[in-house]
Amino acid sequence: MEITEESAVALAGSIRAGSLSSREVVEAHIAVLERVNPSLNAVVVERYEAARREADDVDARLSAEGPDALPPLAGVPVTVKESLAVAGMPNTAGVVARKHIRPAAHAPVVQRVLDAGAIVLGLTNTSEGCMWIESNNRVYGRTNNAYDRRRSAGGSSGGEGAAIGSGGSPIGIATDTLGSIRIPAFCNGVFGHRPSTGLLPVTGSWPPPYGVARMCANGPLARRAQDLMPLLEIMAGPDGVDPLVREVPLRDPAATSLAGVRVTLVDDAFLPGAGREMLRARDRAAAALEEAGAKVEHVTMTSLRQIGLFTTIVLAEETGISFAEIMRGQGAHPLSLPELVALRGRHTAPMRSLVIGEVLEKLLPQRLVRRLAAAAHTVADEVTALVGDGLLLHPTMPAVAPRHGASTGQPWRTNAVAPFSLAGLPVTQAPLGLGSAGLPLGVQIVGGMGNDHLTIAAALELERAFGGWAPPRGN
Repeated sequence: MEITEESAVALAGSIRAGSLSSREVVEAHIAVLERVNPSLNAVVVERYEAARREADDVDARLSAEGPDALPPLAGVPVTVKESLAVAGMPNTAGVVARKHIRPAAHAPVVQRVLDAGAIVLGLTNTSEGCMWIESNNRVYGRTNNAYDRRRSAGGSSGGEGAAIGSGGSPIGIATDTLGSIRIPAFCNGVFGHRPSTGLLPVTGSWPPPYGVARMCANGPLARRAQDLMPLLEIMAGPDGVDPLVREVPLRDPAATSLAGVRVTLVDDAFLPGAGREMLRARDRAAAALEEAGAKVEHVTMTSLRQIGLFTTIVLAEETGISFAEIMRGQGAHPLSLPELVALRGRHTAPMRSLVIGEVLEKLLPQRLVRRLAAAAHTVADEVTALVGDGLLLHPTMPAVAPRHGASTGQPWRTNAVAPFSLAGLPVTQAPLGLGSAGLPLGVQIVGGMGNDHLTIAAALELERAFGGWAPPRGN
């Protein structure tokens, strides 16, 4: 394979063995980004010259001290979602009022990957405030899909998805509350993993997880499935700040057998007329796992159809603060009349829709709000029980990557990802080749709490069966 098709693990091994220099690896990825990023707008803050110097330092250290002196990811490029703190670099999360923010320290997950020797190429784009499934904001603009520039790269980590999907980065670090890793990974044909709640600290991400930390996760994206567990191992563990994080033993996906593992499919989770191509892809994935020894069963669970709407109410109720208030705390005023009517103001249409929705939600009877929030938690408990010690396969979105703007004002677009966030379960998004429109297909592999190794083992099997990430033509 070309340098820009290899896994991070393979690249690190080649650097230690001397068959590739870190400078060669970094230059190869920068070359891809310099070619595609003007049309993708995935990397919005680049640090290419610094990355080249750091690559030279790795090569010099290898020459002087030998391979045993190098940490596991020495010399390997990585990209980071701009909403995660990287010391001295912008941390706006796409909010104009935060353009002056420069964190003094790295987020713990970023620090740990850098301590493992990785080299940051740049920061990647998000939706405004990380609050929608299309990455567009008034600070950096819109990110385009790696396979079709007319379509969304997903959100909120769309820049990461597009950077990795284009071949410009082997691995990335991002955040996921309602699919912000899984949806961009799906849209751009790569792997993404939302870890079990309490595995990785969410410290250093903005916005912070007000009251809903169990739904929030930091995690990896990668073009090859074999990189997911090494990244989790590097980033996992308490940081002394995030109260949910604990020491959790991680098992090896490559040594995990799928023989006898129960794989559940929910047949009626989508509204009528939606998701046919996604469901066929899911069924092919189930057949591949069945060939590997898993036992597939079908169930009915219509409560999944509208869980996305319920979960947005949970977010509004349990954060204890509206997003409009969060934005005002940053010096932004999305509810001011000029901003609400401005087509090209400081806030995007999804953000304006969000804050208007918050106002409308406050008009609902509190008894109804409590009932809806309780219903969402009930569904999450049902999902947890349904998954058990096995796996559940579920489409990541009801259709392939939508055209730009097509998802605005449609909270049900998160129906397929919301229940697993609410339950805090580990989920691996795996690519399944390209569909009828030449756009990526994919599936979520959901596991029981702490069974991250099992979802990644299934992703490895699906990569063998379907080929995993395929470089977009024309890049």
